Amino acid sequence: QAPLVESGGGSVRTGASLRLSCSASGHTSPIYNMGWFRQAPGEERQFVAAIQWSDGRTYVADSVKGRFTISRDNAKTAANLQMNSLKPEDSGLYLCAGDSRGRGLETAQALGAQWGDYWGQGTQVTVSS
Repeated sequence: QAPLVESGGGSVRTGASLRLSCSASGHTSPIYNMGWFRQAPGEERQFVAAIQWSDGRTYVADSVKGRFTISRDNAKTAANLQMNSLKPEDSGLYLCAGDSRGRGLETAQALGAQWGDYWGQGTQVTVSS
C-alpha cells in the first residue's frame, strides 16, 4: 500500500497560519475516517482532528478548536488541516492517519496512536514566539 503523504509544514512565528495536506490518492483500501495527530519529542502522539470520509463530519480536539479546521477535497483523496493563530505549543511532527475499520471520530482522542491503520511519515511544524 502506498503510504499517506503529508505536506505543508514549516517554521513560523506565533499567530501565523499553515495549511497541511495529506494525500491518500495511492490508497486502494477503504478509508472510513482520516485524522491528524501531532507528536512532540519525548511525548505521546496527540489527537488533533478527524473527518468522516463519507459525509465530511468532523471532530476537533479542544486544544485547537476554533483555530484548526479539518476538511477533505471533493475527490476524497486528501485531508487538509488549516491551522490559524498558531502557538509555540502547537509545534511538533504532524502525522495523518487513515482508519479503515470504521472506529469513528470520537475514539481517536482516546486511542491515539492505536487509532489509525495507515500512517504517513509526518511533516514538521515549528512555531516560535
